[in-house]
Amino acid sequence: MACVDTLAQLQPVVADSFFNFIKANKSRSSVYISKDDSTITRLNEEKLMPLGNTVNIMVAVEFAMQASVNMIDKDAHVSINELEKYHIPNTDSGAHEAWIAYEQEEKNIVNDSISLIEVARGMTMFNSNANTEYLMDLLGFDNVKNNHRLFELRNHTAMFPYVSSLFIFQNLGKMKEAKLLREIQKLSEEEYCRYAFLFHQQLKDDPDFKSNFRTKRMKPELLKIWSDHLTASTTKEYVHLANILNNRKFLNENAYGIIAEILEFPMEKKQFQEIFRQYGGMGGSTGFALTQVIYFTSKEYMRMEMAVFFNNLTLPEEGQLKKWWYSFEAQVIFDENFRNKLKF
Repeated sequence: MACVDTLAQLQPVVADSFFNFIKANKSRSSVYISKDDSTITRLNEEKLMPLGNTVNIMVAVEFAMQASVNMIDKDAHVSINELEKYHIPNTDSGAHEAWIAYEQEEKNIVNDSISLIEVARGMTMFNSNANTEYLMDLLGFDNVKNNHRLFELRNHTAMFPYVSSLFIFQNLGKMKEAKLLREIQKLSEEEYCRYAFLFHQQLKDDPDFKSNFRTKRMKPELLKIWSDHLTASTTKEYVHLANILNNRKFLNENAYGIIAEILEFPMEKKQFQEIFRQYGGMGGSTGFALTQVIYFTSKEYMRMEMAVFFNNLTLPEEGQLKKWWYSFEAQVIFDENFRNKLKF
């Protein structure tokens, strides 16, 4: 979320590269952008795509709702060891380790424990999958899952623990990879989720269970199937959700305050404070899918919500799109002429 860093020197050529990729790859792209409750542009906005860590918005909102009515104490501490149960090294691009290092530098870890609000911020700031899985368990998986009804998200697949679902691909019964892929593809959504929850319970109950995981078994073919099975939704649904976060009318005031701590952390920077009243969002990537959701209200009370999803990318394509994203985002936010040409 470094759009403000590009404000001093917008990069329209880079933004055009992102835009042109979408136009050249419409079947792999989905876009929905809204400004002051009016649609700016849309493309495949009702097409289901894997969310990756963007689904953490739902976890963050549930955390805020429960903390706002004292169902949980956001300042209560949890042992780092409890979080480590769900951390599988070399499966999250070092996100969890980076978060731990950050919290150590900030001196937020005391007696090997850390506050729940910092766990939630680690989920959004660093995309720690371990933190997400711990929080989903703490908050109640059903509570998190049922929020799609509360927010009237009609096009949203089931939510389940991502880390635990990796164990589905660990060669169950020592079957060959090709057969394993066929068997997984046969699973219904309900069956797939049931396996994920079974493995979650084993991770929760047995700290040594994760030692059974073999990263080398997660070949690209398996990771692609794993990515395709992640919770999916649409850009239209997540712009709707972003609008709820942006308009500050749906939830209670305390909940929005906590959401600001978790999802709107860029507002801690002076550059953002000079331009926005509020700015938040979430992104995710899997190596095959890339998702970005942002929302903001400017000092002049302009409101905007934007969701851009991709699927079936190559790793180099994903890397290039990540590099281009902030320039595209900044151009959309600050350049009306650019917004006007976003036609697909």
